[in-house]
This record gives sequence, C-alpha cells and structure tokens, in this order.
Amino acid sequence: MNSQPAVVLVQKGQLEIQERTVPEVEDPHYVKVEVMATGICGSDIHFYREGAIGPFVVRSPMVMGHESSGVVVEVGDKVTQVAVGDHVAIEPGVPSRYSEETKAGQYNLCPHMRFAATPPVDGTLVKYFLSPEDFVHKVPKTIPFEEVALLEPLSVAVHANKLAGTKFNDTVVVMGAGPIGLVNGQVAKSFGAATVVYVDIKAASLSVAKEHFSASEVVNAKEVSGPLDEAIRKAVDDRKIDVVLECTGSAACVDAGLKALGAGGTFVVVGMGADSVPMPLNLMSMRELTIKGCFRYCHGDYADAVALVAQGKVQLGKLITAKYKFEDAVQAYEDVVSGKPGAIKSVIMGPK
Repeated sequence: MNSQPAVVLVQKGQLEIQERTVPEVEDPHYVKVEVMATGICGSDIHFYREGAIGPFVVRSPMVMGHESSGVVVEVGDKVTQVAVGDHVAIEPGVPSRYSEETKAGQYNLCPHMRFAATPPVDGTLVKYFLSPEDFVHKVPKTIPFEEVALLEPLSVAVHANKLAGTKFNDTVVVMGAGPIGLVNGQVAKSFGAATVVYVDIKAASLSVAKEHFSASEVVNAKEVSGPLDEAIRKAVDDRKIDVVLECTGSAACVDAGLKALGAGGTFVVVGMGADSVPMPLNLMSMRELTIKGCFRYCHGDYADAVALVAQGKVQLGKLITAKYKFEDAVQAYEDVVSGKPGAIKSVIMGPK
C-alpha cells in the first residue's frame, strides 16, 4: 500500500484526516521512521486557529505535528548512526548545511531551516516520516513513546537553561507553568538550582508544579494584590534571584520578571508574545541584567534531554493528561482549543 493517513490542516479552523503518499528513502543519509506518538504544541493550535504565526502563513493544506517519536523502519545506504528497530525522537527542524549560522554552531538560527508543520513544510502526524539520520535521536526502549515525543519541548528547556547558565545553588523563577514552563523548572533543578519558583494564574497548573515539577514555591498571580515582582521576591524570602525563565510572552510577566531579577542576573525569553513590550530600562542598566532570546534548541540539546529522562531526572509522563487514537486527532485538537480544566499536554498515538 502506497498511501498513509495524515492529519492535515486544510485551512484555518479546518482539520481533516487525509491519505498521503508514503515517502521513499532516496537520500542515502536519510531514514524512514514509523511515527508512534505526537504531542500537540501551542504552535499547532495557533496555526489551527489563526492560520498563521507571524510570517508563516498556511497557504495550502499542511500536515500537522512536530513533537514525535517512532521506530526506524528503513535506512539509507550510508546511514551509520541508527539502525532498523531503534526507538527514536524526531528532531523536527533541518537547517541548511551551508548557512553561516549552521557553520557557526547555531543551526537553530538558520534562515533556511525547514521545520515540520511550519508552512510550507509538512509535519509528522503521519504513519511514516523521513529524516536525516543525524536529526533522529536514539532513546532507550524502556521510555514510552508518548514521553519520547515530548523530548522536543524538553530540548527547548535544556537550551534555555544553558543560555541562562543555570548552576548549583541558583534561585530560579519560571514565569508560566504550562508545559514549557514546567519542563524548564525541572531542568533548572537538574542543573543544580536550589530553589525553583513558578508563577502562573492557574491554580491547577501550580498544583502540578508543586507535586511533580520540583517547585520550591509557587505564586498565583491572580491572588496577588500588590506588585507581582514584590510577591515573587517575597516567595524566596528576598534572596537574590539569579535566573528568570520567561515562558509566557505576557508583557506583565516580562515586567515582573525583570523587576524581580537580582543584580547581575540573567533573563531568558522562552515564550513568544507581542512584538514589542515595555521594559524597565533604567533598572536593567543599574542592575547589569543580561537578557537573552531563546529559539528552539541546538547541537547537543536533544542528547542532553535524552540523558535527563533516561537518568530519571525529568518525568515527562507527568505532563501528559490526555492520549488520543490517531483517528480521533481532530477531536484532540478541538479539546485542546476548548481548554479542558486540568489539561496540560495531549498526545496523539499512532497511527497503527
């Protein structure tokens, strides 16, 4: 059979399961992966609801999905890094091998990046997906496929904490306790942070942070009557805050996070929001704060994410609150859009 099911965004607000051609391995350095699980990401939902993210506009039907795991079922003639039968995480963005950014070791910034489920590139919500051998990452077979799929957002957290320079005995504040925020906090803890504080407006998310994601303290911004930065500092008994990982894109969180950050601290912009937000420039100057952008992940981040899960330092299974059969993928997206209470991360299994 030369066709396979695929979850396709036909246009804004219209998802369908369609048949697509099974790809053939033609490049000797490529592998074919049978996809076993795919997480639903916030960017997927944004494309579904809005039909675009910034300059990336859905102009023709596009296969969804980019957080995926699977089994290698076929390899090209020159593949040496993986073998048929290996369980792998699929790294969904493949850069140009020739760009200045790639050659400088920052392939995540390559302007010619082809990223799954980012127009016009098809995504991973299919039965079979092709990838270069160095963009699939072998994982222990003891890790469930649904958790392997979430190595993608975990790699973002690894990259963010490397940019932050998170180290032993640091005090770290995570703005936002959604999936990206939760894994950022747990990675910070695994990097040696002594204190991790989560800030959010959802009590359920903060409860999960306390129970499963290494929260030392939590701050419910909805319950704060005064300035949010003061409440954050109070949560750490006015100790110096070394790192703020901003995972919301909210102007209010950016402002509070910068104001809470201690002298010489590092602020990493992980979440995306409005193009422009107000910033306390005088304070940033007088405290010599370092502000860094964070975009996806780069060399070594996936490997480190695999190691964190394999060593039991990060519990990705605690993120998953719903699993769906492939044939129920459209319902899965609709459920995420509707925002079911207590939902954190949904995963689509298969197709079989």
